[in-house]
Amino acid sequence: MHTAQSDPASPPANAEDAPVPPWRPATRVAFRFCFVYFGLFCLLFAQITFAFAGILATLLPDRAVLWQLVLLDPALSWVGRTVFGVDAQLRPDSGSGDQAVIWVLVFCLLVVAVLATAVWSVADRRRVGYPRLHAWFLVFVRLCLGGQMLFYGMAKLIPTQMPAPAPSALLQPYGEFSPASVLWLQVGSSYPYEMLLGGVEVLGGLLLFLPRTATLGALLSAASMAQVFLLNMTFDVPVKILSFHLLALSLVLLAPQLQRLANLLVLQRPAAPATQPPLFASARANRIAVAVQVLVGIWILVGTTSISWDAWRSYGGGSAKPELYGIWTVSEYVRDGAVVPPLTTDDTRWQRLVFDAPEVAAVQKMDGTLQPVQAAVDVADRTLRLDGDPSGTFTFTRAGDELQLVGTVADQPVTMTLQRTDPDGLPLFNRGFHWVQEYPYFR
Repeated sequence: MHTAQSDPASPPANAEDAPVPPWRPATRVAFRFCFVYFGLFCLLFAQITFAFAGILATLLPDRAVLWQLVLLDPALSWVGRTVFGVDAQLRPDSGSGDQAVIWVLVFCLLVVAVLATAVWSVADRRRVGYPRLHAWFLVFVRLCLGGQMLFYGMAKLIPTQMPAPAPSALLQPYGEFSPASVLWLQVGSSYPYEMLLGGVEVLGGLLLFLPRTATLGALLSAASMAQVFLLNMTFDVPVKILSFHLLALSLVLLAPQLQRLANLLVLQRPAAPATQPPLFASARANRIAVAVQVLVGIWILVGTTSISWDAWRSYGGGSAKPELYGIWTVSEYVRDGAVVPPLTTDDTRWQRLVFDAPEVAAVQKMDGTLQPVQAAVDVADRTLRLDGDPSGTFTFTRAGDELQLVGTVADQPVTMTLQRTDPDGLPLFNRGFHWVQEYPYFR
């Protein structure tokens, strides 16, 4: 007698009639808590659901990613003032994911999850397990985690999350950088390294959208998010809340497979194949469910690729450089017809003028401080206007790497001659890779 091979997308024929193996009481309580807490977190943490907008995300308003927090802000602010005595107000213009209002959100979710778990445990104390609800919950977690892995991974694979150091950053003393800036500039200084990090995250995310490869995707995601969380904690990057929860979601997915993984990787025992619990009783419905999950993954992949590609062209390495891009050192500074010597005690003379991006510049004073200013360059009229502190209006003449500015600074006539340093010519960018090094190069 020949036995037909079972279809991994379908449950056994008598799955509905088979008795459900009873879960341990602690497992049932843990599932109830995780279901409520992580379910609410994924629905309410703004960025997670935003990834599901796919290609439509580029058409949404700039702050559409924050709509849940905007909606909850009054209630969360009240909890912050009443319970913790802090100003937990949403700052929509901040890119920080560790704002006080988000910590208050996490606190509220914990309270709701604990209370809901207690009520659920009492009301449903006769239930021995939740196999079908568990199956749906795992799919929900996989899709949410996979979306975030693609979101962050694509921002590194198309290296825009950590851009290359701007020219003004190259002039700032190392000790003046914050730990987060050190990390950002370190990663952004090597696009291959950043792209490799992103490739691992993208691969982990893609594997999560296919049930057969979900365990491998969860393992890659857990390893990747463990590193990200460690970096965020040790370099004070304000994405600690999200990175911790993405790591926790990876572990939630791996929890049902822990015994199999331990048998395979540690105990050297035979391990049964890792399986994902079916969503439906029929094989056809389960195949359709798998196809839908794959399509969702493709939809999010296209959306995150589009977002990252637009960022690359708008402000990343693929964006247009300004006409005067680079570091311009003032070799001669003339005010009211008199040459101003380059004294470090003179807080009115300029040492350098740095152009980072269109409409963005910085003036370096003689003491080394950098003052960001807005820059308006008219190439046709050869005029330059700087708005900020300091400010000035000039006509300019450029001959290769020499620039002459004639205009006014603080209502005084000024003429400056400047020499350009190309940032790409600095060792940080032109050192290259060497298989053979007789001595370490630590200049």
